[in-house]
Amino acid sequence: MQVSFACTDHGLKAPRASEPNKQNTSSPNTASAARARFRTVALIARSLSSFTHRHAQISLKESTGKLTGMKYRNLGKSGLRVSCLGLGTWVTFGGQISDEVAEQLMTIAYENGVNLFDTAEVYAAGKAEIILGNIIKKKCWRRSSLVITTKLYWGGKAETERGLSRKHIIEGLKGSLQRLQLEYVDVVFANRPDSNTPMEEIVRAMTHVINHGMSMYWGTSRWSAMEIMEAYSVARQFNLIPPVCEQAEYHLFQRDKVEMQLPELYHKIGVGVVSWSPLACGIITGKFENGIPESSRASLKSYQWLKEKILSEEGRKQQAKLKELTHIAEKLSCTLPQLAIAWCLRNEGVSSVLLGTSNPAQLTENLGAIQVLPKITSQVATDIDKILGNRPHSKKDYHH
Repeated sequence: MQVSFACTDHGLKAPRASEPNKQNTSSPNTASAARARFRTVALIARSLSSFTHRHAQISLKESTGKLTGMKYRNLGKSGLRVSCLGLGTWVTFGGQISDEVAEQLMTIAYENGVNLFDTAEVYAAGKAEIILGNIIKKKCWRRSSLVITTKLYWGGKAETERGLSRKHIIEGLKGSLQRLQLEYVDVVFANRPDSNTPMEEIVRAMTHVINHGMSMYWGTSRWSAMEIMEAYSVARQFNLIPPVCEQAEYHLFQRDKVEMQLPELYHKIGVGVVSWSPLACGIITGKFENGIPESSRASLKSYQWLKEKILSEEGRKQQAKLKELTHIAEKLSCTLPQLAIAWCLRNEGVSSVLLGTSNPAQLTENLGAIQVLPKITSQVATDIDKILGNRPHSKKDYHH
């Protein structure tokens, strides 16, 4: 296995034998510091290779719920089993939908075998967490049967209430737990990278909240492969806990990161993907074919960007491609959204796809994607690629 990236990550090179004079002319301090850094990186590289071998042995099996037909996968290469469809609460809980509808959605999801429910401190300024917590309490669902995840970064208006400092990670998670009325979450995510906080501080704080029982695992969201790798390296270097998954946008029109960069992380360090926006904020439902319906999130004031995206030249091209994809969906006797969601699940590094539906009928339809998954043969996938014309060219193909 090649480990050169561990060195290049840190901009380090091994001193070449042909450069003794350069070594001697620099001050002893810088030379020894460089040697120490190089030793550190070599150490990470060694631990990385031993870790990869450990992972290579694991063959993670998908299982199917007897009553619901829901499929369960490991979250990355951790032992945590998550339903391959989860329910997200962005835009909807505390915003686009009433608390009653939120409860209906959660109930439908839970009764259909969904165990993963995702929220964030920033959603509806904390209201989404409150609603989620109230529903869990009201329904008396066993806490151990649920996988609840939240995300930290934007907590409040004060300078210290946002970012990924040790202070905000610990205080922010305490605040989330109070709103959720829970003792712990299953996964706490860093909702975006924070260039103002050293990586070691972030990884130490995540390790702290896990060791103090506030979360079971931690993950990243919208991080680059390089940033995730750095977090992993820091964790190995200081004997801390590495992240288990990345939350990333993934759909028919956004493929590069999940198909090109993240499979390598899955295979090398066991980081899985929880993907969001499988229907590209509703674009893939085809409902925008003739303009913007009043009830859609694109008509909301703060979603002007989405409206512009749909009405743009690119948006119109996408609508034309979706028309063609509808024929494939018809052949498989499913709907376009079901096809799009099942397509996301074909990727083996994807542990779960988060659904962000605003009404029960939509949710029931989307959950039907599970039945479509076996129908997406490699031939169907090729046909889809031909229509989309955006398949990333990778050295390896990690699809099932």
